Amino acid sequence: MSLVERHPALAPRLGADDTARGQRARLLAAMAGVVADKGYAAATVADVVREAGVSRTTFYELYASKEECFLETYRHGVDVLIEAVRSAVGEAEDWREQLRLGVRAYLRMLEAEPRFARTYLLEIHSAGPAALEVRTEALRRFAKRYAAAGREAVATPPDSDALLILCAGTEQLCAERVRAGGSPRLSQLENVFCTCAEAILLGAHSQEA
Repeated sequence: MSLVERHPALAPRLGADDTARGQRARLLAAMAGVVADKGYAAATVADVVREAGVSRTTFYELYASKEECFLETYRHGVDVLIEAVRSAVGEAEDWREQLRLGVRAYLRMLEAEPRFARTYLLEIHSAGPAALEVRTEALRRFAKRYAAAGREAVATPPDSDALLILCAGTEQLCAERVRAGGSPRLSQLENVFCTCAEAILLGAHSQEA
């Protein structure tokens, strides 16, 4: 099961007709894969339905356009990533451990899902203004996760814009690794992610002092 297909909205439900839910899951997974392989601009609905194993009619019963399906793919992936971070952080005893476990969960999930990682990190920039707005929403959601660690670390955590810069910068570093090709070991970025995050979180404290 791909990262996108793990979204709770796509999970089978006892006693329910899961046909449409299963078709939606396959289409979203296929969209992530096709866009990763061909690029957003070159990917077509025909490519997606072929990979998903559903009809073109079914696609348009569920989505109005390629863009709508792509944006749902992205949002579902972000939801799954954030839930993985939240679950990992719940096992921590202090804020530094929270930070490290959350970063580790994020990087390992992307490393394990190279096609989604490429779509999420690179192709989102090619999908138009609506996609860029959705990406900004996602960055601000991740910034809130850092803010939670910040409240444990210092009396006054950094403002949301500083944390947005942190998220955008670390995402860019991942994107450069993915763009370089091969098998990027994103998990190797754990230490630099944590170092940058601690510097920003504790920087607020040093300014107070």
